[in-house]
Formats: sequence, C-alpha cells, structure tokens
Amino acid sequence: MTYTNETAPQAPGTFTITATDGAARRGHLVTAHGVVQTPIFMPVGTVGSVKAVAPDDLNALGAEIILGNTYHLYLRPGDELVSRRGGLHPFIAWDKPILTDSGGFQAFSLSELRKFSEDGVEFRSHLDGSKHMFTPEKVISIQRNLNSDIMMVLDECIPYETPYDATAKSIELTTRWALRARAAYPKGAGKNLLFAITQGGFFPDLRTASVQQLCEHDFDGFAIGGLSVGEPKHLMYSLLAHTAPLLPAHKPRYLMGVGTPLDIVTGIANGIDMFDCVLPTRNARNGTLYTSLGKINIKRKEYAEDDGPLDPACSCYTCRTFSRAYLRHLYQAKEILSFRLNSLHNLTYFLDLVRGARTAIEAGTFASYRSHIESLYADELASTIV
Repeated sequence: MTYTNETAPQAPGTFTITATDGAARRGHLVTAHGVVQTPIFMPVGTVGSVKAVAPDDLNALGAEIILGNTYHLYLRPGDELVSRRGGLHPFIAWDKPILTDSGGFQAFSLSELRKFSEDGVEFRSHLDGSKHMFTPEKVISIQRNLNSDIMMVLDECIPYETPYDATAKSIELTTRWALRARAAYPKGAGKNLLFAITQGGFFPDLRTASVQQLCEHDFDGFAIGGLSVGEPKHLMYSLLAHTAPLLPAHKPRYLMGVGTPLDIVTGIANGIDMFDCVLPTRNARNGTLYTSLGKINIKRKEYAEDDGPLDPACSCYTCRTFSRAYLRHLYQAKEILSFRLNSLHNLTYFLDLVRGARTAIEAGTFASYRSHIESLYADELASTIV
C-alpha cells in the first residue's frame, strides 16, 4: 500500500511511513542534519571514521547516515575535545545525520574488568586499563557533547544463554536506566533524538515484557538489542519476528548490529526500518565481497587472470574501474588500496540492498525481492530452518 498524500515533514523526530508491503515499511525520519530514507543501512564509523573510506566517498555512495561509537570516542579523543570543535559533524567533516550507540556493549565486551550496578557500568579502558563509569546520565552527556542526531540510551548487555531469572532482572534494570536517560534529556530539550533499547535475551515473554515496559514512554524510536550475539540464526529470526510487531508502528524501529544481506531483508520483512553492521567493511578487509551473484572470496586463485569487473551489475568506482585480477593482486600484496576499493564496493552493495528494498515496497513487489536475495545466500538461509 502506498500513501501518496504524505510530504516530508521538517520537525526533527518526525517519522512518516509512505508505503507498506505486508509488514515491510517505506518511510523517512527527519533529523537535525537531514532526512533519512527508510529502510536504511548505516555504515559504522566507530571512532569517527568508516574504516578505509573518506566522507566524500560516503557521499558518492549515497550514504545518508553513519554510526559512531560512544565508548571509543569518549576514550579517544574524548567527547569534550570533540565538543570544543563544534561536535562530531564538523570534527569528521560529515554534514549528514549521525547515530551514536550507548557504549554499553563495548564496555561489556572489550573490558575484562567490568561491573554492572544500579548506578551504571564500571569498566576499565581497553587502551590503558584506566577505570571509568558509565551511568545513563553520563552516556547522555557524552552523546550531547558529540551532538549526534540520534542518541541511544544505556542498556545492560547480557551474553547468550543467560538464565531466565537473570534476564528478567536485566530488562528491569535496562528500563530504569532508559527512564533515567529520558529524565536527563527530556522530550523537547534539544534537536538530538533519543532511542530506547528493548532487551529480553532469548525468552519471548521477556522480550514482550521489555517492549511493554519501555514503549509506553515517549522515546523518539525503539531498538531491538541483544540479538546476533552467538545464538543460532533460526533463534534470532524467531525472536525478531516475535518482537518487531510489538514495537510502536508510528516510531522508527532499529535492529542493532545486524547484519548480513539475508538478515537485513528478513528484518525489513518483519517491519524493521534501520540497520547497522561492521560486516561490509570488515569483510572487505578480509577479501570477502558481496555481489549480485552472491559472495566471492577475492583471494581465490581462480581470479588471478580474471579481467572482468568484480560485479558487472554494480556501478561503484571499484567495479567501473578495476578487474578482479587487479583486486586479487592488491589483496595478495597487502596493499592499503585493497581495503579502500573492497570497502567501497561492499558498502555500495549494502546501500543498494536497502535502496532496492525501498523501491520494491513502493511497487508492492517486496516478497519477490526478498526471495531473490535469499536465493543468493542459500547456505545461510538453510541455517535458519530448524
């Protein structure tokens, strides 16, 4: 279904759905630095830089929003230093929207010594071992210094296979932290948007409880956190299908840290609007490239004398200019240019993936679009079937 009478609103935080196809949604979210078309994929710029790719590259690729990491930017170069330079946008020469995550996952995963309490999470820096404390209020302060367009609340990150009782306590703590973040940054206090994060581990009833606890409060968007943390793919998809429809239909829905092209089209089919993942650039540096014919490993000997483009259906700089043979040579020679060219292509693929989804939703053909993407990743799809 297409809504033809909608026009792009101007107030930051306004989310408008312009078309639907089943549960898949086509829309746009207004931020202080521009309108984001959804569904959207956000390249990850952990320390204020998408690895091996410059801002002008991202603009040429059509990236609309990037992600920065609160934990890493707080430790280096420091959020106050960034604030003195006018915020993250001028500091990194990026004038489009930026989302910053809360840093809770990094504090959990990168620090060998961390302690969660009612106050927040105490951790030691992975850089020098120094001790730090993230509270819900501190995380908001850091992100306001960065002046990101979308700020995420602090949540408790729990590992896969956390027991039921511990998970139940965790979602209650995450809710209390979210409300403290909202109190530290009340609705209307500025143009920065604030998203809450639902949790619940791998228990459907706790996923439901987390949504019920958080979504009665007026956040600008809602995320699903705690998936793709080592669980079987079929379990992730089952919980995604359970949780996504519970989130408010009039607010943007963000699936954090996910994922593969198959994950993205599956998320869109379940009504998710926003995605981020390091996969395109990380895999680019490892020689794994995504194409219209499926994944290829550019390291393979079969490409040593292949004069064809990486992907004949792709219009990115890499595919327009260089052969598979040259890309393999760069990778084998450990040339830095390999990282850049591979990253440009993979990011183009992921951005084209969501652009194609938007077009398909508008045309009412998303089911066939999803089936086509699934056919390219048959092995991964097989792992989702119990």
